[in-house]
Amino acid sequence: MRMDKFTEGAQEALMRAQEALVKFKHNQLDVEHIFYGLLEEEGGVVWEIFEKLDVHPLLVKEKLKEALLKIPQTEWSGSRPVQIYITPRAQEVLQQAFEEAEKLKDEYVAQEHLLLAIENSGGGPSARILKEFGIDREKIYKALYEIRGGQRVTEPTAESKYNALAKYTVDITKLAEQGKLDPVIGREAEIERVIQIILRKTKNNPVLIGEPGVGKTAIVYGLAQRIVQKKVPDFLKDKRILMLDMGALLAGSKFRGEFEERLKAVIDEVKRQKDKYILFIDELHTIVGAGAAEGAIDAANLLKPGLASGELRVIGATTLDEYRERIEKDGALERRFQQVYVKEPSVEETIEILKGLRERFEEHHKVKILDSAIVAAAKLADRYIQGRKLPDKAIDLLDEACSMLRIKLSEMPEDLKSLESKIKSLRDQINLLSQFGKVTEMDRIKEELSKLESEYEERKKRWLEERGIDDAVDDNDIAIVVSKWTGIPALRLLEDEAKRLLYLEDELRKRVKGQDYAIKVVAQAIRRSRAGLGPRNRPIGVFMFLGPTGVGKTHLARQLAWLLFNDEDALLRIDMSEYMEKHTVSRLIGAPPGYIGFEKGGQLTEAVRRRPYQVILFDEIEKAHPDVFNIMLQIFDAGRLTDAQGHVVDFKNTLIIMTSNIQYQFRDAPQIGFIKSDDEIKHYHQNQVNKIMPELLKYFKIEFLNRIDEFVFFNPLGPQEVREIVELQLSEVKESLAENNIEIEWTKNLVDFLAETGYNPELGARPLRRTIQMYVENPLADRILAGEIKPADKVLIDYDNEVKFVKK
Repeated sequence: MRMDKFTEGAQEALMRAQEALVKFKHNQLDVEHIFYGLLEEEGGVVWEIFEKLDVHPLLVKEKLKEALLKIPQTEWSGSRPVQIYITPRAQEVLQQAFEEAEKLKDEYVAQEHLLLAIENSGGGPSARILKEFGIDREKIYKALYEIRGGQRVTEPTAESKYNALAKYTVDITKLAEQGKLDPVIGREAEIERVIQIILRKTKNNPVLIGEPGVGKTAIVYGLAQRIVQKKVPDFLKDKRILMLDMGALLAGSKFRGEFEERLKAVIDEVKRQKDKYILFIDELHTIVGAGAAEGAIDAANLLKPGLASGELRVIGATTLDEYRERIEKDGALERRFQQVYVKEPSVEETIEILKGLRERFEEHHKVKILDSAIVAAAKLADRYIQGRKLPDKAIDLLDEACSMLRIKLSEMPEDLKSLESKIKSLRDQINLLSQFGKVTEMDRIKEELSKLESEYEERKKRWLEERGIDDAVDDNDIAIVVSKWTGIPALRLLEDEAKRLLYLEDELRKRVKGQDYAIKVVAQAIRRSRAGLGPRNRPIGVFMFLGPTGVGKTHLARQLAWLLFNDEDALLRIDMSEYMEKHTVSRLIGAPPGYIGFEKGGQLTEAVRRRPYQVILFDEIEKAHPDVFNIMLQIFDAGRLTDAQGHVVDFKNTLIIMTSNIQYQFRDAPQIGFIKSDDEIKHYHQNQVNKIMPELLKYFKIEFLNRIDEFVFFNPLGPQEVREIVELQLSEVKESLAENNIEIEWTKNLVDFLAETGYNPELGARPLRRTIQMYVENPLADRILAGEIKPADKVLIDYDNEVKFVKK
């Protein structure tokens, strides 16, 4: 008897049979030991056969164990018998297994052949047990055909390829039938496109390409749901979509070639039933190089013949970056797929998607979701959650807000929980009684249920009011979650933008002193843009801030970031003195392919791609190389820029500010505080533009200057403005000390002294910060550390020939 003609699975079963012989202290290997060895492999072929026949293998194993315990035990000197004898019955079964393999035209003896031989072994305990459970030859053949699918045993590892689809794929159509897939909203066009490609004669393999989180996998789920609902062409009505499980394929593949064998088994099975199955490979790029080693082929090459011949229909999904990096480089693989680009849905489309998912979330979290929460989730996710895409980030926001409310509601007192439990019990009783038609008893329980429900609602409402908790997720809950993610105060997130824009000047004047004209011009331009009066495909505003150093140009940009985007960090500051050479243009949009740093992206494009809502400040714009201005023309005009990697970056939600210190004297500038009417502002503004334009044309082309919305002129600071800035900066010191419960106040003399000492006409207000540090902050720090000033102290800071600190 040639052992090399047994499959690896059959050999392992015979080894386990010998282990059973030792375990039960027998000295002869019988049919029952072989049967026990087959049953020892959980999930093996014999287990699968029994499960197909609705027989639990453990019950069979228990019966067999009873039979083995009845065989007389033998004592031997060592831990194992010196020699194992095979009974004639066992030899006959092994010989019969070879004959069974021949009948099935198999080249190797596998576990199923051993089972068939045991069933045919006559009147032994094993055959009787099989008969007891109603397992006969015909039933084994039928189950085996379902598992093998007409596959022949032609190699020693045949068992590992059985039922490959059940082991290594997930039936998405089955999940759709069971209602386990979320509804797919607003992707009709993409689903139609996928169906259209699948119905083609050649190149009928769609690949969904899009950023992570835009809903590529959901489109395939949508197709599966359509197949179940029969809302597809006749050709697709009986199709099943199988998702390849790469984790299961790779798990436990210890030796070279095991992974490829498993994948080939899946591919062969799909090919064999090509009219029934469509294979879905999520993260398609992972198959390129998967399983490859020296002298081995990767998974992608196993797919190519089937894709080329049309025997294999595949739907792929991958990101744009991975597609370019992995798939496009393999031309033979790339040409067999047809691209379907999946764009990020708009805020309005995301709202509809969330409405479609509302019922599932309410059912899972046991909370209600208001429309205001859905709208807020879409809008706030779009504006404040960076580096991720809609609808994924909006869904995550809504999910976490529901989770947060569920935790609060779980803290209900025990008496309320007990009442809730009673209500549930009564509802179950009503459902049960309705099946038996016991109307009188049902009416009595319904009356009791109605009373309990009223009591529960009243007590729950009172408890919620006491705790200040709503029983539904609203926009405030969404804002709290966004605040936790981003650090932006929740109240500011919900402020009405229109109201904020109307009072933009008032807010800016509180923070920026002495530049009322500049503030008014900027505020008016922003309001025009946000009201939809300007072109929709341009940035919110493009401004050039002109004026001497230290008068508040950068400070105004920072305050605009805070007031427009709720975050002072929503300011991208680019120092244009670093872009004086021609080659530095590549730093803004990224290095070309083949150059060092290509994969990193550009300093400008990458920052805006990750955070689309922000202020972009080009500091000292006149110092940049002229080629930089050519790139900016596209941003100013079309509101978009393509980086070196081919990403189209959207600038429509950015506010662009350029600052310049071009030497221009504002000698005839009037007192801005006295300019009140719009006509006066226009006259003053046009006068300034006419005077500075010859100077600007020395640095910039006319087409560049024509694309700027407003030239904003900043005037030198007067004594009163400097004093106001001192007051503002002292207020910041006061806020910092208040955190340590120390209160400070100051006199007019101190303000006058700091303003006079710290202001330099050439440097502007910048030295004021250092002056306050020197005369106020440093002495305060020394006194606090020395214990002279303690928490709860009130300190008056005065100036009389020197700065004095007086405790009140």
